[in-house]
Amino acid sequence: MRVVVLSGSGSDAPWVDKIVAVLDTLEVPYVRRVGSAHRVPEHVLSLLAGYDNDSVPTVFITVAGMSDALSGLTDANVQSPVIACPPASNSFSGLDILSSLRTPPGVAPATALLPTNAAIVAAKILGLHDPALRDRIADYQAAAAERVMQADTEQAGDEDQ
Repeated sequence: MRVVVLSGSGSDAPWVDKIVAVLDTLEVPYVRRVGSAHRVPEHVLSLLAGYDNDSVPTVFITVAGMSDALSGLTDANVQSPVIACPPASNSFSGLDILSSLRTPPGVAPATALLPTNAAIVAAKILGLHDPALRDRIADYQAAAAERVMQADTEQAGDEDQ
């Protein structure tokens, strides 16, 4: 099993770093690739064919901003799940996100706006057939819940003073 994190350019590396940090924590194998749907579509199609034509269970996470053609191109050319995770943007009052959300019929990438969430969704998909991964996800989520409870305890302690 693996996650292929495909970004549209090298400038997306900080966003990808956040995704793979969670994949590392969950011990999910991944590869990082770069290929622009606009600038090098043949390269992207070649990458996709290579990953989609082998027998390794794969989830794709696409990271591309502006007009996110990468997510749609990826989803339209693979049979594996695709998760669009466009980098945060203030461009166009944030409306450039619509290019990740509005795709034609039959092109259906899921969308996660936070890198952490994209990694968790990918892990949950792969965890459908991996009980050990499901356990690691449960532990990860329990730790997140514990951080919230700890913050509440600290806040409540401030009221006692």
